[in-house]
Amino acid sequence: MKTVDHWIGGRTAEGASGAYGPVTDPATGEVTTQVALASPAEVDAAVAAAKDAFATWGTSSLATRTGILFAYRALLDAHREEIARLITAEHGKVHADALGEVARGLEIVELACGITEKLKGELSTQVSSRVDVAAIRQPLGVVAGITPFNFPAMVPLWMFPLAIACGNTFVLKPSEKDPSAAVLLAELAAEAGLPDGVLNVVHGDKAAVDRLLEHPDVAAVSFVGSTPVARYIHATASAHGKRVQALGGAKNHMLVLPDADLDAAADAAVSAAYGSAGERCMAVSAVVAVGDTGDELVARIRDRAEKIKIGPGDDPASEMGPLITAAHRDKVASYVQGAAAQGAEVVLDGTGFTVEGYENGHWIGLSLLDRVPVDADAYRDEIFGPVLCVLRAETYEEGVALINASPWGNGTAVFTRDGGAARRFQLEVQAGMVGVNVPIPVPVGYHSFGGWKDSLFGDHHIYGNDGVHFYTRGKVVTTRWPDPEDGGVDLGFPSHR
Repeated sequence: MKTVDHWIGGRTAEGASGAYGPVTDPATGEVTTQVALASPAEVDAAVAAAKDAFATWGTSSLATRTGILFAYRALLDAHREEIARLITAEHGKVHADALGEVARGLEIVELACGITEKLKGELSTQVSSRVDVAAIRQPLGVVAGITPFNFPAMVPLWMFPLAIACGNTFVLKPSEKDPSAAVLLAELAAEAGLPDGVLNVVHGDKAAVDRLLEHPDVAAVSFVGSTPVARYIHATASAHGKRVQALGGAKNHMLVLPDADLDAAADAAVSAAYGSAGERCMAVSAVVAVGDTGDELVARIRDRAEKIKIGPGDDPASEMGPLITAAHRDKVASYVQGAAAQGAEVVLDGTGFTVEGYENGHWIGLSLLDRVPVDADAYRDEIFGPVLCVLRAETYEEGVALINASPWGNGTAVFTRDGGAARRFQLEVQAGMVGVNVPIPVPVGYHSFGGWKDSLFGDHHIYGNDGVHFYTRGKVVTTRWPDPEDGGVDLGFPSHR
């Protein structure tokens, strides 16, 4: 059986704890790989390697850093098919989704390649007689990233390229459910010329995470995952004096106004709700139909959803793959199975779905719930699967109030032909990312990604300008030099006295 080991100090480090976790092919249910789970001592070794590397990497030239990052970007591009195959084998998402994930990660590498522009600083001259003031940004030191199973390549790429471009060194703790892509990312970074210890990968469970959160040599922690864990990460790391950005869960709403193009809205709802099997924090999991649009919109969503081809991620005909684990599949199914008793209309029930020849895979079909009460579990909880809830609102105001009452504020969207209504929505809705006729408003790499309320713990969003600020700290230098006329070294300047 294949074993995934750690990557510490620029080389493979075999697991020393004796503990291993299973990695499953979601399409077959078979355990194909084991992953080493780090002990606190192994986490310490990774942090020590990063600390040693920071002594030289933190003072390296911007030209050195960007040269390596440009080479890294080229290698990622050349190996994108290989990375995508690893993602599909361990996560289960279809190959096209996996390739899309790599492409979105590459955007942040490209941003990191232009770090010289982001770190220029500011200068004010003659703020007083012969006094200048400069503002500069410097790296923090060793920083850590804890990333989720649903984007095993993209989310790490949202973190470490920008962190190392800013002069930090990095310890990555990827999800133990699909760890292989993270190791390949580290190997390619070494091939691009990244010095040993600048990027390290340790696999593990809560014991490894807790050690990173409390380690005195870790200056900052980035996290993406569920809200309960994000809250824990933020509280624990902050208590140990660390800077934290912890992105949590979501219940993303799509408001459909009466004047919307219903075909476009239905296409968007199906793509955003069921793409990547709904296992993404930017999935649209709640559609709010305003006025009399609901019945027709639900009919169009159902018609499209019934045609989605579900199968193994490596089958080119598949449009949606399995869920990550059998336990998660069963949890997602429970929301659909209990929906009718809580007042929802079950339009599509995907809980009995299976794929011929792959009966042991973690399969679930597409589910569509209509007229879902706001107190139903399917609406209140983040399901993280292919389940779409449709709610009804009589007016625009009622729809926005419903959205704003949610404890989450990650992403949202409005579908309308009315520019005035769209403008009101983007100003009034309480969410960090807003789409206008765009169902999944994930910002491009040079803008920052992050939500409001229980979707973000910490002051900084991820990547973009916020990412640069998170991975650096500001310093202001006030300088006054005596003029040569004041009696310093004679440089041959003429006297004007």
